[in-house]
Amino acid sequence: MKTYKSLPVIENTLIVRTLRIASLFCAALAISACSGGSGEGTESQPDTSDNDGTAAYSGPDPETDDVNQYKQYIWDNLAATNRCGSCHIENNQSPHFVRGDDINAAYDAGRELINLSVPDESRLVTKVGGGHNCWLSSDDACAEIITNYIEEWARASGGLSNTITLVAPVEREVGASKSFPESSGSFSTTVYPLLRSYCANCHSEDATTAQTPYFASSDVDLAYASAVSKINLDSPADSRFSVRLGSEFHNCWDDCSDNEAEMTDAIQAFADTISVTEVDPDWVTSKALRLTDGIVASSGGRIESNAIALYEFKTGGGTTAYDTSGVNPAIDLALSGDVEWIDSWGLQLKGGKAQGATATSSKLYDTLTATGEYSIEIWAAPANVSQDGPARIVTYSGGDDIRNFTLGQDQYSYTVQNRNDNTDADGMPALATDDADQVVQASLQHVVATYDPINGRKLYVNGANTGEPDPSESGLLSTWDDTFALAVGSEVSNGNSWEGSIRLLAIHSRALSEEDIATNYEVGVGEKYLLLFKVEEHTGIAESYVMFTVQQFDNYAYLFSEPTFVSLDDSVDPSGIAIEGMRIGINGREAEVGQAWSKLSTAVDNSYVAGEGQQLSRLGTIITLDKGPLDDEFFLTFEKIGSETYNRVEATPAEPADAADLEAQSRIGLRRFEQIHASLSQATGVSMSHPDIYETWETVKRQLPVESDIEGFLAAQQMGITQLAVKYCSTLVDSSERSSYFSGFDFSASADTAFDSASKRAQIIDPLMEGLLGHEMNWHDGSVSQLASAPDLASVETELDTLIDTMTACGSSCDSGRTETTVKAVCAAAMGSAMILIH
Repeated sequence: MKTYKSLPVIENTLIVRTLRIASLFCAALAISACSGGSGEGTESQPDTSDNDGTAAYSGPDPETDDVNQYKQYIWDNLAATNRCGSCHIENNQSPHFVRGDDINAAYDAGRELINLSVPDESRLVTKVGGGHNCWLSSDDACAEIITNYIEEWARASGGLSNTITLVAPVEREVGASKSFPESSGSFSTTVYPLLRSYCANCHSEDATTAQTPYFASSDVDLAYASAVSKINLDSPADSRFSVRLGSEFHNCWDDCSDNEAEMTDAIQAFADTISVTEVDPDWVTSKALRLTDGIVASSGGRIESNAIALYEFKTGGGTTAYDTSGVNPAIDLALSGDVEWIDSWGLQLKGGKAQGATATSSKLYDTLTATGEYSIEIWAAPANVSQDGPARIVTYSGGDDIRNFTLGQDQYSYTVQNRNDNTDADGMPALATDDADQVVQASLQHVVATYDPINGRKLYVNGANTGEPDPSESGLLSTWDDTFALAVGSEVSNGNSWEGSIRLLAIHSRALSEEDIATNYEVGVGEKYLLLFKVEEHTGIAESYVMFTVQQFDNYAYLFSEPTFVSLDDSVDPSGIAIEGMRIGINGREAEVGQAWSKLSTAVDNSYVAGEGQQLSRLGTIITLDKGPLDDEFFLTFEKIGSETYNRVEATPAEPADAADLEAQSRIGLRRFEQIHASLSQATGVSMSHPDIYETWETVKRQLPVESDIEGFLAAQQMGITQLAVKYCSTLVDSSERSSYFSGFDFSASADTAFDSASKRAQIIDPLMEGLLGHEMNWHDGSVSQLASAPDLASVETELDTLIDTMTACGSSCDSGRTETTVKAVCAAAMGSAMILIH
């Protein structure tokens, strides 16, 4: 047995949640449930309706700090009459852990029901999680809320354990196995006909009331992909399809027993077409493990003391995502449209959304307008980087152009709109990460948006501040509207949908500090396991393992990370153990993709720490899910470990096909949208984050080129560049920076005198050419000339000089603003030309 430090130790001085409303749940315990006293086993259910039910305490003061904390975190939250206060009080059902006459006696009764070191193993939690008097339709959600109460007490008291005890796992030999074929061929003639005939009224995308997964889709390949996790190739009778018919009597088409047998026979016929994958006897392998053989790596240690809405998506099914913050009223989210649960906690959004009621969403208005600050925290994986609008990840709004706040995605940028008394009703201008930084990636990311009236909006991605200044003046939240609703995945109007997976959402009633954000990022998200692959027979080191942190990444893949060599025997010295060419095996074969450690070459050395081990690599990888998390069997193979070696012969790669002859390609290209934006900023000296520039940029950027291929050029792209160039030039001329940019030029002079000589015109034209062309280049041989590929300087100057003539043809009759207008026009003509577009 070994204790393994896995997560950051949280401080014992966390600010306690001060906004808790005392009216949650009755958790009954290891003893019998509330009884009417007749001697019969009849259970009297407490009133769990949404009446106020608030309990008032009038007994003696707490005798110790521990008792006071019990009252604050447990009694205040569970003593309401619509939760536990109708049963477990004085002179009623024992144990009296929420009695109202003496908190010290209540503490004595309740302390035995709580495990501060491992809160989710508390009897209070396991009893309600097992179905006892939950006030929601999900026992798991009720259990999670009580776990959160106990975790808060544990943090405040310093009793929360942040270590994981490593124990030897079950030993499995690597066995032969069947794996699902890539093609749906044999599935289409065995299992699919039954699914299509009897399940398509619900589990098909074209059904009147479509329900995911679409294993009865008219597209057999889509149906096959959705059905894989419901089929057990090794034991067809245990397949979910069969169990659903025979044991749960779900939508049988005539006799359930006969239907179960028919489905099992079809699955057996499908399995019979698949050959067994035999393990290569020459491989050097570890012992095998299933995911459930691993040690649960707790995700405790998060900073959540001020979370007023929390969604960890652990329910795994149904049409509701529960708010498990424990702060009333709970903003439970109703799922609609194309939304799929992720088995390892999360939602996959494919155009659907999750939305709370207006009445419960008002909790955000009531709390956040009082504090004047907040944080939106998510773990999410965007489906792609082409979503714009911005696409709504999380929004508290009333429609397409009115909101209190929104965290969204606009292609490569995360955006935050926040309504305060210095913005419009849409929370504009938005704070956005720089497009050129490409912060948004189609992978799992930790994103936090904070707001407070002093610092305004800030964005953090994967624990780091993105650094963009807030383009809007900060202020109070006094203009917020309490009739809006919280939604995830789209606007409340169903527009601006966001696609991707969301694994956690928390809304905090304060702006999290950088330290707290970093802590939550390090903790990670989701259900994680430590898998210890035994390698003792190859290393000669007692109780030696290669340990991975593994989690189900989504419904289609596993994430393997942090490979670590460790021995559960503290007395051994494993120094000198060589490890090379490590690969992940699944169901009797090596995974075809994701072998991040195939080139690993390292050795256990003096950096090994007894009890903690030695990390072998910082890389992680994704391995494709095959049979599902309950049935997939993993193992490791090595080219060398200790004294054992395997001489791997790499397959000879196929000869590359002859290159196809292409048409002649242009040697010049276009600057892409973000390059045009940056080039105009550099050439004019005007910041890209200037509010006026940002507003125009948001309007025209989707009109600009997205690829460098000049064959794709459109006239509309030139119009977009022109609009952006005009805004840059107008902003420059209207600012105090114009005097240094156009050095010596007299803007106060009338148009007929301001440009009446070549030297005065040069004061405008020369700086523009310097910014765009770099003027003349000094070469190493001492010569001075232009770049051969640049526009001819003299020709450009002539064109701009002609434009000045046209703009000032009015002479002495020109209006007073003609001088500035002429400079703006000359600047825009230069900046909006091919000198910016062509790359």
